[in-house]
Amino acid sequence: MLGLRRKLRIETERMTLRLPTHSDYRPWARLRRVSADFLTPWEPVWAEDHLARKSFTNRVYWSQRAQMGGTALPLFLFRREDDALLGAITLDHIRRGPAQAGTLGYWIGQPYARQGYMREAIAALVHHAFTALDLSRVEAACLPENAASRGVLEKCGFKYEGVAQSYLQINGRWRNHVLYANLRNDRRGRTEVG
Repeated sequence: MLGLRRKLRIETERMTLRLPTHSDYRPWARLRRVSADFLTPWEPVWAEDHLARKSFTNRVYWSQRAQMGGTALPLFLFRREDDALLGAITLDHIRRGPAQAGTLGYWIGQPYARQGYMREAIAALVHHAFTALDLSRVEAACLPENAASRGVLEKCGFKYEGVAQSYLQINGRWRNHVLYANLRNDRRGRTEVG
């Protein structure tokens, strides 16, 4: 079972989603570097060593431990036609027992934005969460002004649930976030953003 868990791959129409490996460092660092201005408004402030190999090595080890322990599923997105790294998606804070829930986070490199890759990745990971992981609820949060992120969540079946005050520090400031959720057996119908 351990060997199978390490080789987890989720295939979509155009991509392979898999855990990061040490050999992904250069493409990851390059994509993060060229996308820094694009990502900065939506992410926590990067640590000084964010793009360092040691920091990436720690990220790889954390990814393996989290996946093996069932607490998170951190995946990189690779375009199958040329094996280009496009971004990442993580199902984190996986809670078992009565909750059966997890929290979705993601980023896409600027050169690949608005081409449907993240929509494809979210749909695949949510399907995996509901079927293979037997979760009942997948949550996501984003800044209210992040129209692209809100749009992709809504296109993937997530519904607006409210606002969390001072939810995360983004770009150095505590920021409110809008909360969304996708339920395995959703009977709520469409909800409108307030």
